[in-house]
Amino acid sequence: MANFAYEAINAEGKLIKGSLEADNIDRARDSVKAQGLTVVSVGSRSAISKDLNFDLTKGPNVRDLSVFCRQFVSMIRAGVTILDSLQMLGESTENKKLREAIFDVRTSTETGMTLSGAMAEFPTIFPSLLISMVTAGEASGSLDIAFDRMAKQFERTSRTQALIKKAMIYPIIVVIVAIAVVVVMLEVVIPTYTSMFAELDTELPAITKAVVAMSDGLKNYWFIIVPLIGAIVFGIITFKNTDQGKHFFGKIAIKLPLTHDITVKSASALMSRTLSTLIGAGLPLVEAVDITSGVMSNIYFREALEHAREEITIGQALSRPLEEAGIFPPMVYYMVRIGEETGNIEDMLNKNAEYYEEEVEMAVQSFMAMLEPMIIIVLAAIVGVLIGAVMAPMLAMYQGLDNL
Repeated sequence: MANFAYEAINAEGKLIKGSLEADNIDRARDSVKAQGLTVVSVGSRSAISKDLNFDLTKGPNVRDLSVFCRQFVSMIRAGVTILDSLQMLGESTENKKLREAIFDVRTSTETGMTLSGAMAEFPTIFPSLLISMVTAGEASGSLDIAFDRMAKQFERTSRTQALIKKAMIYPIIVVIVAIAVVVVMLEVVIPTYTSMFAELDTELPAITKAVVAMSDGLKNYWFIIVPLIGAIVFGIITFKNTDQGKHFFGKIAIKLPLTHDITVKSASALMSRTLSTLIGAGLPLVEAVDITSGVMSNIYFREALEHAREEITIGQALSRPLEEAGIFPPMVYYMVRIGEETGNIEDMLNKNAEYYEEEVEMAVQSFMAMLEPMIIIVLAAIVGVLIGAVMAPMLAMYQGLDNL
């Protein structure tokens, strides 16, 4: 079967593009018409054009999804039908990929597919957590509550992520400025002094020789150094995406004193909030833990929840594998145990989430308080070495003149 690309107009008059497989172009045209679309054009799609069909548009972030859920809740509670809500949301959404997915979900829903089933066809756009919540909402007849819970979930997750990103902006900017200053010193300032002292026939001190060697190396071999740095960065990113890399960097994030608090507390907040949301929607605990494990970014917390799901399946309480994992704070599994004993685990998880969300904010502030003086010290050391390399030969020359 060949691959064909088509352009067609749907019932709303929107131009849509897509591709399908068919025996020939006539069959492809019939398949497009069978979807209730008006064919504009159908043509063969070569392997080269298929491979080169890159879409560099970013997918929706957590903030986009929170706005989507919040607006959907408002429309449903105002009495707007699901189809009309999706139409309005698609037209008002700024993110291109999310907008296209919403229109496709509307088309699928219009043909009789459930909303959750239509959303499940776009796993890269709608996370499994959202799809599971929508499924539970459809089953219980409380779709608005499901979207309301997810709106709150995404809003809190977005806030936590924003705090962490904000903490990283300052050190990143400082590092970039420091690199720029070092490059300018090595490429412009140091060579000027080198030529001056060469004319005076003055012996350069060791620190100056070292800096001059760095300057000459950067100036003469930049075409090797730059690609080498790029290759190292690419290698680190590639390694980070492997299973070994995920474990390596995951352990560093947990063990490193500078990042330990943020990593553990943000993971505890995310786990507690997600579990509370899913259990509150009526999902079984095993399924809720399984979905929650998928949203954890650190592989050690993900594996801990996967193990917890297996233990729950054979009849163990959730608090026990959480404690045995050895990476969750005691308050997490103590509160879960209290919830299990009182039959109110959702409320205990919600309290856990609120507590650790506040703790994450405090941990970020503490991280910044520790990081700022460390950056200043490092910058002072770098600048001090460069100034020393410039001043040392001048002092040596003045001392030589005094001895005459």
